Amino acid sequence: MICAGIDAGSRTIKVVLLDVDAQEVVACDVVDQGVEQDAIAQRLLNAMLEKNGLTRGEVRAIVATGYGRKLIHGADATITEITCQAVGVSHGVPGTRTVIDIGGQDSKLLRLDPGGTVADFVMNDRCAAGTGRFLEVVATRLGVRLASLGEMAANSRNPAVISNMCVVFAETEIVGLLAAGIPPENIVAGVQASIATRMTAMAGGRVTPPVVFTGGVANVPGMRPALCAALGQDVTVAPEAQLTCARGAAILAARL
Repeated sequence: MICAGIDAGSRTIKVVLLDVDAQEVVACDVVDQGVEQDAIAQRLLNAMLEKNGLTRGEVRAIVATGYGRKLIHGADATITEITCQAVGVSHGVPGTRTVIDIGGQDSKLLRLDPGGTVADFVMNDRCAAGTGRFLEVVATRLGVRLASLGEMAANSRNPAVISNMCVVFAETEIVGLLAAGIPPENIVAGVQASIATRMTAMAGGRVTPPVVFTGGVANVPGMRPALCAALGQDVTVAPEAQLTCARGAAILAARL
């Protein structure tokens, strides 16, 4: 039996196909978000089914989650990304107590009880300074690839202090730092530390290990060490960190 989870995020759409009997992921994929969210999601789902020799009729249930979940037609249910993230992470990393999720446009911190249920959460969806958008802005300003930021940060010996908590003003601050001759690697390290510090502030000093890092930003080299340093404890990057929410949606689809 196959179930599907569709995570319509702010920057990308993720789809996971789950073999319910084996409790294994059959296929997963990610594409960039667009105006026609439903059409993009349906094309991705259909392409994945065809590639794996499956038909739409073999999909028992579909759960949509994420920022654009209500725009996904044909889903049997819509469930918040908070719930789906908790289920997906607990399935991939049993025993997780804290989830730090940093996506393209928002960031979240979930506290889970010992059974993997959400005890409470905090969310930042009004400022891009603690999200992947901040890193994209920095990469563009420095004229480098996003994937190279981690290597640059690792070469930093004196991370710059990024004082502004707004991306617009922080970008202006970065321009000023460059004009002052601050090495780019120090700026990158400062930005990553700034994002990690914002997550620590969101936690309010209440972070119970084990801590698992999810979202697209978890795949950016250098961010895990920055979080470890800010929190003062180890942080594990979830397997296929960008897909945990979609996996949770697929698992919940199997329970419908």
